[in-house]
Amino acid sequence: MILSMSGVVILGIIVFLFFRKDGLKASHALITALFGFYLAGTAIAPSITAGGASLAGLLGGIKF
Repeated sequence: MILSMSGVVILGIIVFLFFRKDGLKASHALITALFGFYLAGTAIAPSITAGGASLAGLLGGIKF
């Protein structure tokens, strides 16, 4: 839950920055959010979740 919540926060910040700095229109953000909502209900959702967890594990294992 912590990982998915932090992912939501990071993606929310990115969308906010795009909205403020790069001219992302509110309609585009709404359509993207709706697309993500409907995509979460499809059969590919577990694969996307597993890919996100794998990417987070990869990034978490990087030593600086």
